[in-house]
Amino acid sequence: MIDKKNISTVIADDHPMILKGLNDELTANNYNVVGQAANGMQALELILIHNPIIALLDIDMPLLTGFEVIKMAKQKKVDTKFIILSFHKENEYISQAKALQINGYLLKEDSFSEIEECIRCVLNNEVYFSRSFIPSSLAIVSEDLKKIKHLTSSEKTILKLVSEQLTSSEIAEKLFISIRTVEKHRSNIIMKLEIENTTSNALTNWAYLNRNVIKEL
Repeated sequence: MIDKKNISTVIADDHPMILKGLNDELTANNYNVVGQAANGMQALELILIHNPIIALLDIDMPLLTGFEVIKMAKQKKVDTKFIILSFHKENEYISQAKALQINGYLLKEDSFSEIEECIRCVLNNEVYFSRSFIPSSLAIVSEDLKKIKHLTSSEKTILKLVSEQLTSSEIAEKLFISIRTVEKHRSNIIMKLEIENTTSNALTNWAYLNRNVIKEL
């Protein structure tokens, strides 16, 4: 473990009290906080300027979400390790974090000692999820992502359009293929993703719920 004073850190949260509390805890424990941001755009700018070792980001922020900040920063090839610090426990957020290959995901209810444990893990190139998450939920999300990645490029294209709530006829027109071909792809996707096909909208509903993950394909 490197000296805490050498762990440069950017923190971002649009709640002033949470941002101040996080800064005070990190500073009191000898971490080097090089920047604080109250919105996503400011967070991205600080990350690109300082290229910190660690960035602790909220998800729901003005201008850019924490996920959008991470995606854009990664496109710029920064070396920063990204840790989400959020109230969100839902699977759709876990899925998006895993799809973006985020290094750590903590909940705002977690203690500072767990934040430190997370930092230690990500600095050792390990992925850390809050102990508050149910292990089975993390496993289910991981399996769903594996299934999505096994789709063909054509099936992924169809799935993206389905997640945008386009009908089969609209997809066929957009891709210059027959409706029958679209329906065949939809059937294959349902089978590969093991979606319970209980209604005609089963795939559309599943894709809409997972749209933020699907758009990363």
